[in-house]
Amino acid sequence: MAAVAGLYRRALPSPPAIEFASPEGKKIFSEALCDGNMEGFFKLVSYYQTQSEPAYCGLATLAVVLNALAIDPGRKWKGPWRWFDDSMLDCCEPLEKVKVSGISFSKVACLAHCNGAEVDTFRTNESTVGNFRNYVISCTSSENCHMIVSYHRGSLKQTGGGHFSPIGGYHAGKDMVLILDVARFKYPPHWVPLTFLWDAMNTIDKDTGLYRGFMLLSRFQTASSILYTLSCRNDGWDTTAKYLSKQLPQLLSSEEIHNIQDMLSVIVTSAPTNLSDFINWVAEVRKQENGSKLVTEEERGRLVTKEEVLNQVRETELYKHLSGSSYMRNAILDRHHSLDTIASEVCCQGAQLLCGKVGSCNEISLKTTQLRSSDCDNVESVTVVSAKVTAEDAVCGTEMLVPSCPRKSGSPCECGSDTSNREHPSVVDGLTVLILALPPDTWSCLKDAKLLENFCGIISSNNLPDLLQQEILHLRKQLYFLVADVCCSSAC
Repeated sequence: MAAVAGLYRRALPSPPAIEFASPEGKKIFSEALCDGNMEGFFKLVSYYQTQSEPAYCGLATLAVVLNALAIDPGRKWKGPWRWFDDSMLDCCEPLEKVKVSGISFSKVACLAHCNGAEVDTFRTNESTVGNFRNYVISCTSSENCHMIVSYHRGSLKQTGGGHFSPIGGYHAGKDMVLILDVARFKYPPHWVPLTFLWDAMNTIDKDTGLYRGFMLLSRFQTASSILYTLSCRNDGWDTTAKYLSKQLPQLLSSEEIHNIQDMLSVIVTSAPTNLSDFINWVAEVRKQENGSKLVTEEERGRLVTKEEVLNQVRETELYKHLSGSSYMRNAILDRHHSLDTIASEVCCQGAQLLCGKVGSCNEISLKTTQLRSSDCDNVESVTVVSAKVTAEDAVCGTEMLVPSCPRKSGSPCECGSDTSNREHPSVVDGLTVLILALPPDTWSCLKDAKLLENFCGIISSNNLPDLLQQEILHLRKQLYFLVADVCCSSAC
């Protein structure tokens, strides 16, 4: 029986598009190169890839740009190599969900931010075609900034709906941009009039009710330790986002709040019962190599930085208010997490990545967990949690590296392990960071002007040490991207 033919590419609608490899496309490229508006092209084309799933356009586009920016993912892709691939970008949305329905503009921005890029987003209802043109010129004339566009294919006479791709160049005379389409199985790279692309972006995503747009990506000027991140994949994230962005300001407008302890009591006792699940400590997870217990200089450096950040958290006035309160000891937020329990969960998640089995942790079977101190010279501050996990029939040994933040007398310790005196960040630590990361206007509803002034002084990021300030600003931007989708799609 003869094979039934399937789809093999599509004819690129021209006009409005001009194929990059056509004689006219080559001429446009040559002229744009001479004008200096193809500087970013060479980095992008060096890492240009085809999306591995029909709905992975956002993930593939981001992987291309992150690799072009030479950002180290800090985790292995395959073998010993660290490399961004679209199958690795799952921290903000489960891959199985992306396969079915794609990913939103805000989630792509959040993924870029979480993976080490400085991100600026612009929706078309918040910008103009003139501003867009200026940003295109700025990005295409530099190797250090790249643009991702979110647009609707229909406006370009192409088949399909919403799509993401990077911009590879600009021709000023013809006012055309080069789209490096990551769906290369469908359409080749092509030039389109900038105004046509603007119209394609100036459409509403029916899933979020928000306009599409463009984002600019560059490397962080300063490196964040990324000690904390938001667990936006959790099924209860929508409820938490609504609480933090809408309900909390309403609660704080109550006249019953007279001092900081009243405020913190409202925040803790009124919060969703699983709020502590949404602020996660990012652990260092590695694969066990030949039974080696050595901690590398690179790993040691990251752990020292995290320990310093954790110490800085515990020096804040906000932490002292929270740790000394009776309601924190009684609140459901402050449930007990042993280091063994956390290590088990983290090692399972690490095994998923190391074994290439990204999915439910139920697919991973934890065999053993053991706490031990590293015997590497001069690393007394490191605890190594070893575990063996089974994914299908493959056994994977993983280790979680834990910085040791010395507990001061009277401060809460939640280690809960008989085999180690080491600490991991507590619920109080996490809640402190989460409150600090909330947008400053969260507190503007307080009616007591003196209380507002005092509290804003306590939580102002300007008053924090540099490392902790970077951490807070990093988390605040992640929160900004994530709350946008939730609140608009659910009309919270």
